[in-house]
Amino acid sequence: MTRPYLSAGRTETGRVRRLNEDAILLADGPGLWVVADGLGGHTAGDFASQMVTRRLGTLRFRGDLAGQIEAVEDEMTTVNHLLRDAARERRVDVIASTVVVLVHAREMVACGWAGDSRGYCFDDDRLRQLTRDHVHGAGDDVTRIGHMGASTMAGALTRAVGADEELHMDWVITRRQPGMGFVLCSDGINKELADTDIEAECRRHKTPSSLVDSLVDCALSRGGRDNISAVAVWLDEFED
Repeated sequence: MTRPYLSAGRTETGRVRRLNEDAILLADGPGLWVVADGLGGHTAGDFASQMVTRRLGTLRFRGDLAGQIEAVEDEMTTVNHLLRDAARERRVDVIASTVVVLVHAREMVACGWAGDSRGYCFDDDRLRQLTRDHVHGAGDDVTRIGHMGASTMAGALTRAVGADEELHMDWVITRRQPGMGFVLCSDGINKELADTDIEAECRRHKTPSSLVDSLVDCALSRGGRDNISAVAVWLDEFED
């Protein structure tokens, strides 16, 4: 039967970085989409982001939206511990990744996150940011990790998977409406595009694939200073 959504995603290294430390997940079956951004400048950022998406990709949801959210949080708690263990084994300060997750249930959609990867909703021809960056002050081109929750320097992340002994994700839940669109992205997108730019692209493109390509290509054309990742999910008029 026709699924009640269409999705697309794309990730690129960008024009400056040598390694792509972003990872994306499109799990249309269970209705789960993810963007993870391994912390650049730290050890094994690609390892961290790929662990996030790989582990979330094993989830097979049962029950209601609350149960789905709990399943995501349980898996991210496990990843948090695994990344902490890996950092100790490698004798490095931190191996960590941001994460933004979109979960679709029959009547509701939930967006959860830790860090500065973002989730947006496009509805009634307007874009609104669902997430709030877990960052101190104004960010710049370098995401820093100090003592999580204690650093007050501008651009310092206050939350990420693997950064602290305990992980706390924030969530926003919204009732699904036909025609709604959602965009998940790493900060490689919003370093190059303002929210007004993203909104304009959402208006221009009628499919997730064309929207994702346009967002990524635009970020590359404006410098591509960081890894660039975007996932788009469009809700249609059908129910499964």
